[in-house]
Amino acid sequence: MLDVRRVLLLVEASDRGSLTAAAEALGITPSAASQQMSRLESEVGQPLLHRLPRGVQLTDAGRALADRGRAIRRELRGAQADLESFAQLDRGTLRLGSFPTASASLLPLALTRFSRKHPAMHTTVRSALLAELLELLHTGEIELALLWDYDWNRVDDDSMEIEHLLDDPTVLVVPANSELLDEPEISLADLAGQEWIIRADNHPVAEVLRRSCRLAGFEPGISYESHDYQEAQAMVAAGLGIAIAPRLALTNRRHDVRLVNFATDVPAPTRRILLARMASRTPTPAAATMAEIVQAVAAKFADSNLHRMQLGTVRRN
Repeated sequence: MLDVRRVLLLVEASDRGSLTAAAEALGITPSAASQQMSRLESEVGQPLLHRLPRGVQLTDAGRALADRGRAIRRELRGAQADLESFAQLDRGTLRLGSFPTASASLLPLALTRFSRKHPAMHTTVRSALLAELLELLHTGEIELALLWDYDWNRVDDDSMEIEHLLDDPTVLVVPANSELLDEPEISLADLAGQEWIIRADNHPVAEVLRRSCRLAGFEPGISYESHDYQEAQAMVAAGLGIAIAPRLALTNRRHDVRLVNFATDVPAPTRRILLARMASRTPTPAAATMAEIVQAVAAKFADSNLHRMQLGTVRRN
């Protein structure tokens, strides 16, 4: 049977590009790393990497074994996380994952409630993109994660317990003095001649805008690419264009912009806000308590959004 530690050394060498860097990451000497790699190659009966003047290059066999090794590393990290959770029942660290919109809206209230109930617990939060949050759940580096999805990219993973917390509708962001506020109702087709503020770097909301406009029969004209929602609001207030955004992303709305609800028959997607954990891991008491708190906070936000929409206050507040 292959020595797992040597396989993990190969993985590190593959990821970091050299045996020296792999040795440093694993806390061993470069000489020991070279010896262990030679023994692994002897075990498998073929070379696994080529030693170059600067770093290493894996052979086909080395790449195949490194791919397997990454799965082993993930499982070992998961096992370590499981053991740590068993040892920390009444104290320790609750490890959460989130994304910027949730971290600026739902999560602060949930964290406050949790810390009041469990002041001895230490809580950490990793903020990341969707793919990284899913990976952190698999490795056990976080216990719970707030996630999001749209119709075209549903989070579908049988290894996870996923709970739908609330729907987060897409709204239109316009300047406070916009003539659009005088319209009895707004459809996307009516906005074909508008300039748009869009999120940069292939942000999901940029995809929402393009998908929605195409369904309405036009391509949006882009006047500015923003890197966060505050920046987008500022450009809207300055008259550079209009924007769309998830309602939760605008919890901290500027005074000089207004939010407009789309009619239900307008193709403006609603995203789901989700809470996820690994199904194979029994939640710790801390994680179970936090899940209940997050559910209660999400229900409060869902009621608040529904109230705004029913009263129509989002149109001219």
